[in-house]
Amino acid sequence: VRDLKPSSLEDISSILALYRPGPLDAGLIPKFINRKHGREPIEFAHEKLQPILRETYGIMVYQEQIMRIAQDLAGYSLGEADLLRRAMGKKKKSEMEKHQDIFVKGATERGVDPRVAEALFEQMVLFAEYCFNKSHSTAYGAVTYQTAYLKAHYPVAYMAALLTVNSGATDKVQRYIANANAMGIEVMSPDVNASGIDFTPLGDRILFGLSAVRNLGEGAIRQLLETRRVDGPFRSLAELCDRIPGQQLNRRALEALIHSGALDGLEPTANRAQLMADLDLVLDWASSRAKDRASGQGNLFDLLSGAGPAAAGAPGGADELSTAPKAPPVPDYPPTEKLRLEKELVGFYLSDHPLKQLARQVRLLSPLALANLPETADKARVSAVVMVPELKQVTTRKGDRMAVLQLEDLTGSCEAVVFPKSYARLADHLIVDARLLVWGSVDRRDDRVQLIVEDCRSIDDLQLLMVELPAEQAADIMVQHRLRECLHRHRPAGEEAGLRIPVVALVRSADQERFVRLGHQYCVGDVGAALQTLTAADFVARLSSPLLAV
Repeated sequence: VRDLKPSSLEDISSILALYRPGPLDAGLIPKFINRKHGREPIEFAHEKLQPILRETYGIMVYQEQIMRIAQDLAGYSLGEADLLRRAMGKKKKSEMEKHQDIFVKGATERGVDPRVAEALFEQMVLFAEYCFNKSHSTAYGAVTYQTAYLKAHYPVAYMAALLTVNSGATDKVQRYIANANAMGIEVMSPDVNASGIDFTPLGDRILFGLSAVRNLGEGAIRQLLETRRVDGPFRSLAELCDRIPGQQLNRRALEALIHSGALDGLEPTANRAQLMADLDLVLDWASSRAKDRASGQGNLFDLLSGAGPAAAGAPGGADELSTAPKAPPVPDYPPTEKLRLEKELVGFYLSDHPLKQLARQVRLLSPLALANLPETADKARVSAVVMVPELKQVTTRKGDRMAVLQLEDLTGSCEAVVFPKSYARLADHLIVDARLLVWGSVDRRDDRVQLIVEDCRSIDDLQLLMVELPAEQAADIMVQHRLRECLHRHRPAGEEAGLRIPVVALVRSADQERFVRLGHQYCVGDVGAALQTLTAADFVARLSSPLLAV
């Protein structure tokens, strides 16, 4: 779209119609763009085609254009033109031969050269394979323009709306949160005193919507919001349980609020384990108070504390909340356990991510984001920095072991397969919750896209082989050849696994330096020997610190 520089809705509609496998394979998008900008002449086989194909720069894009050509050049009625369109789309040979004779005869009678009519019909047959319905494409184009405008001018509100619409689809929410973060928009954890049902824009940030938290019913959320609106924010877990009856906000819903981080603001140190330890005691206390209120009696301890019968009968008073029980202090969950519980309730890591501390390094080592895997070409060789949240061992009919994995990064997740030969080498590295740099290929089957893992290694202790190059040397073909030869001597053997060391070139010029990741084929096995070879060849090379220490 940036190359096209659309100047009208028609341009957007046309490019959407062309952005499909048939037109892409035929190279029509570059042709369309070049013709729009005058870099390629616009030609019409006959002058009668000009009013029909002018808006698409002489290229057949829409089904309606096929039908109008048949009408204007060959005298078809609208109904006959639609039958021609259907026949072309279905490639019925007998029908096509019949229509070709009718089309050529009709066009010739209307002053079109028979040879032009024959060629035009063949061109129509070819284009009819992928021509799109104009009304559909124009509608998509209008929505595309509107959403692009909103995303450009109101990015926070747009992303909040996008997250709300897709709040029931965990994979999409995770992907859009990653997109928002890349745009500089922070998506904050849910907050019982700030979040609404939907994702809500708040300045340059977005509040997580409570509707996206599992085990929280719509009724419970609406009761929570109404209570907060009428009586003000909640100050503690005890007050929350006291003000909202257990029938409306039950234990399961409260656990969801705790583990998702929505109650972090009610505990001085955001200690979720302490909130869980307190929960049963507080629920029993709140239930007892609710029964006392229902029978018109205040709790004895509340009365002794000086709150008086009237205050003791109303929920949420500061004095009466002081009688709420509290469990002995407990340490908070370890970070990994906190994130695991959070993921169970939200569907993905929200407050943090085991890969987040590697975000900068990931951009260098992993050009592929898993969210973009569906757009990656079949059989493409890729690398990615991932976690392994799920692993299933499978035994083949021959008795060999293989594995089916669920991989996850900061943007999304995908399924991966490790076939028996690779699994025999990689089994020690493939464990649940492992953080890995994986190499593999994209595998497309029907409407599914997965990753075939060929090699991997842990990133917890991963180091990089750094080769420093002045900019003029980096552009020198002879230097590139020498570097390639040095690295190829130390490629890991095929049976070796989990030993690859990625190679990164640090290219320096007068005013800047940049890192360039070399392809998977340049990874080395014995890094010590590789360093000796590079040094002997007058390259400046070193081993980086472990990535987690960078």
